[in-house]
Amino acid sequence: MPAPNSQMPPAAGLPFPPSPQSAQSPPPYSPSAPPSTSPSTAAAPSFLPLDQLFTNPVFAGGLGLASLGAAAAFGRRALIQGTALLRRQLLVNIEISKRDPSYSWVLAWLAQPRDNSGFIAQRLTRLRSLSVTTTTKSLSKVAGEEGNGRTHADFRVQPGFGHHIVRHKPGVYIAVNREKASTATTATGEPHETLTLTLLWMHRHVLAEVFTQAHELAQSFQQGKTVVYTARNMQWTVLGKPRLKRPLGSVILDEGVKESLVADVKEFMAAQEWYTERGVPYRRGYLLYGPPGTGKTSFIQALAGELDYSVAMINLSEMGMTDDLLAQLLTQLPEKSILLLEDVDAALVNRRQRDPDGYSGRSVTASGLLNALDGLAAGEDRIAFLTTNHIDKLDPALIRPGRVDMMVRIGEASRYQAGQMWDRYYGDVDADHKGRERFLERLDGLGLFGGDQKDPAVPKRHTSTAAIQGLFQFHKGDMEGAIKMAEHLIPRTYEPEPPTVEGSIKSPA
Repeated sequence: MPAPNSQMPPAAGLPFPPSPQSAQSPPPYSPSAPPSTSPSTAAAPSFLPLDQLFTNPVFAGGLGLASLGAAAAFGRRALIQGTALLRRQLLVNIEISKRDPSYSWVLAWLAQPRDNSGFIAQRLTRLRSLSVTTTTKSLSKVAGEEGNGRTHADFRVQPGFGHHIVRHKPGVYIAVNREKASTATTATGEPHETLTLTLLWMHRHVLAEVFTQAHELAQSFQQGKTVVYTARNMQWTVLGKPRLKRPLGSVILDEGVKESLVADVKEFMAAQEWYTERGVPYRRGYLLYGPPGTGKTSFIQALAGELDYSVAMINLSEMGMTDDLLAQLLTQLPEKSILLLEDVDAALVNRRQRDPDGYSGRSVTASGLLNALDGLAAGEDRIAFLTTNHIDKLDPALIRPGRVDMMVRIGEASRYQAGQMWDRYYGDVDADHKGRERFLERLDGLGLFGGDQKDPAVPKRHTSTAAIQGLFQFHKGDMEGAIKMAEHLIPRTYEPEPPTVEGSIKSPA
């Protein structure tokens, strides 16, 4: 038996002798030592197999598409917000409602011809949506022409609904968007319309030029004319076409009456600062009373033309006119306008036939009219004219100072008025005024100036300036015919004719 430390002979068939480490025996097992692991040992399975998910081609493809979609949505939102930010920073918009007076002004301004020369301007400013506004007027009949005369038509083309681009001046373009909303005004049923102007922020000063030019253009259309407004439902609207201004000299009142009224109105217009300093409401009221046909309304129209004002009329007896609506209209009077309330004595009486249940419809009450003229709801910067044929029927509270500051009677035609009217109609053919004297003596003889002082037997009669004007218009250029037909100026009373039963046919009721 060999010794313990002696070396063993090499095993047969082995090319190399075993290494000393391999010949050693494994170390003894120790319970406290951790178990050894080898690299080839598999990892324990996890709760979320992420490796398997990411290595799955279906899941990887879906995740990529979702990422691309999210990135596209984020980019789109960022682009929209960036574009909106640039629009807010670089552009300026102004919106004009159809209810604003400047709406029609700007539309008329946009319809003006422009210089669109240049390659870019010709392609950007092509208007493909247009609307037309037509106005007509009758022309004087030419001598020898048959028929009722000619009619002149004026067609005004303006941008229609949609988007347009207008060249204001070289390098300055304005985007126009005329839009009709789906909603409508409750009172009229007319759809709402808006006009939006868009231009660069650096060109924002152009807006002042646009509105200035549009207002000047509108004023040029109304040059020499008087605009008449009427209350329609809950707003002021233009009544027909503007009328030619009536010369103040064409309205002939009694001596000194017209001059005193005009002087008082002009003095009031020049005293606004005086009213403001003393805390007095800046408004003035006038009452013109007298028989019909004496020139009350004609004078107000001529006064508006003299002052370059418009006339705003309210029919107090119109169906649907209430106290609240009247107060609202008086606080929203058009600028530079004279308020006209005609026949206030008859307007306060509800003339609609009562229904069987006793209801007589909505109407303006006396207290509502008083509060609208001089109450908490009364507006300022106002010139109001009231007319009546029967001043005795008015409530004393209506004509007290503060509501009516000046009362003037416009009476029957006087000798002074008849002479002035004669000179206006026949002054070119009656240079020596002999025809005027004969006409005035004829009227004296008929008692149309309140009787004849020389002959007490002549009845005391009166006539109106409207009747004299009608006589002169019937005898154009024929003063002899006017003198002969002066007796037609005598007022006539018409009585109902008695019923004629003779020869009538009876029928059962």
